[in-house]
Amino acid sequence: MFFQHVYDKSLAQASYFIGCQKAGVALVIDPKRDIDTYLEIAKANNMKITHVTETHIHADFLSGSRELAAVTGAEMFLSDEGGEGWQYEFKHTGLKDGSVITVGNLTFQVIHTPGHTPESISFLLTDQPASMEPVMLFTGDFVFVGDIGRPDLLEKAAGIIGTKEAGAIQMYGSIQKFEALPDHLQVWPGHGAGSACGKALGAVPSSTVGYEKIRNWAFHYENNQDGFVKYLLADQPEPPKYFAMMKHLNKVDRPLLTEVPTQKKLTGMEVKDAMAKGIKLIDARNKVDFAAGFVPESINIQGNNAFATWMGWFVDYQESFMLVASEAQIEDLTRKLMRIGLDNVIGYVSDVNSLGIDLQKSDIIEIDEFKSYLDRENTQVIDIRGVAEYNSGHIEGVENIFVGTILQNLDKINRDKQIVIHCQSGDRAAIAYSLLLKHGYKNVKNYSGSYMDWVNQGNPVVTNIMEEAVC
Repeated sequence: MFFQHVYDKSLAQASYFIGCQKAGVALVIDPKRDIDTYLEIAKANNMKITHVTETHIHADFLSGSRELAAVTGAEMFLSDEGGEGWQYEFKHTGLKDGSVITVGNLTFQVIHTPGHTPESISFLLTDQPASMEPVMLFTGDFVFVGDIGRPDLLEKAAGIIGTKEAGAIQMYGSIQKFEALPDHLQVWPGHGAGSACGKALGAVPSSTVGYEKIRNWAFHYENNQDGFVKYLLADQPEPPKYFAMMKHLNKVDRPLLTEVPTQKKLTGMEVKDAMAKGIKLIDARNKVDFAAGFVPESINIQGNNAFATWMGWFVDYQESFMLVASEAQIEDLTRKLMRIGLDNVIGYVSDVNSLGIDLQKSDIIEIDEFKSYLDRENTQVIDIRGVAEYNSGHIEGVENIFVGTILQNLDKINRDKQIVIHCQSGDRAAIAYSLLLKHGYKNVKNYSGSYMDWVNQGNPVVTNIMEEAVC
């Protein structure tokens, strides 16, 4: 057997290339959309990708299953579980609980494991003829290392009301199936730490059934379904805005993108003309470089591992946009955008100083100046972290407006007061600062050191678990 774990750090998303070396054939589970990765693995190992499958209809990334099938001729094997409304709407070979996919000497048995979504399935791998005992379990968003998949995304992100409690109850039942499996089985999940698909995902890539029974909180609620449901639904992070679109695009037929696009380098005039038409300029430089000089009304979304997630919050799928990025960075950013289906890039510019535009500088303040603004009547201090973060500890007297929904809450931000913002370590504050300036706020200061700096210097914080913050 040939096995390769393919991990996208930008979305904390795992896919798997598993092949039978004797037959020279392979299956890919949950492929990302820039499929050249899998084509290169197949070529290097003299294998042909003949099967492509998914654990469920994904909400956090745009699956590359159809791209991979189109290029290789592989057959797509997808879940037909979940009932009406929860199935793929394009041609595929359907899978049900107990179905078996055969890839050379490898067999993948399907286990229906609903909860995260109604159609979710897991794959139990047996490597024949080496052994008739299964050796690996690919769980998708069912069981992670140290956590399980959240059942509230359909309701919070896709607006499908009344699904989170039902999903949590389904998850409780699926957990019983997992507990009945052999302890020695390796567990390979669909996500790692940093994913919004759970609240406490571990950073290591894999686990075992036995280890999860011991350390995973979900297996400590025996005969206590109500307690399990309550804990599972509590304090889940805010689902990114783009999740609803991913759920839709992964379910329906759509145009395919089988190669990584090459982006056009724009002239200063092209950038100015586009901005005059309302086209967004996304500055992907680091927050320090952005603060030192940026194009007015541009938005700072740093090109790090969180780039795609924040782009999905603030760029609509129907609109075109431009990037500020270096030559060395543009391909990586293009791949990150592909993975969530943001394809409407009209081009990029690598040097803002060459545009012939007067640049602005960010108003960054340090902790002593930040303290001077606390408790002032003419100042509004805003913590832009997530609700769960805020409730677990925040600076007394500071209100909470989550950065992801800040544009929907501008009516709560007083244009006549001095605005001071902070987040956890400064990255999200850079986004919020640029958004507020773009929307006409003049008096904004950014405490870039943020909550981490405040805590590290020994300043007091308060918790307010019962308080409902703006979200």
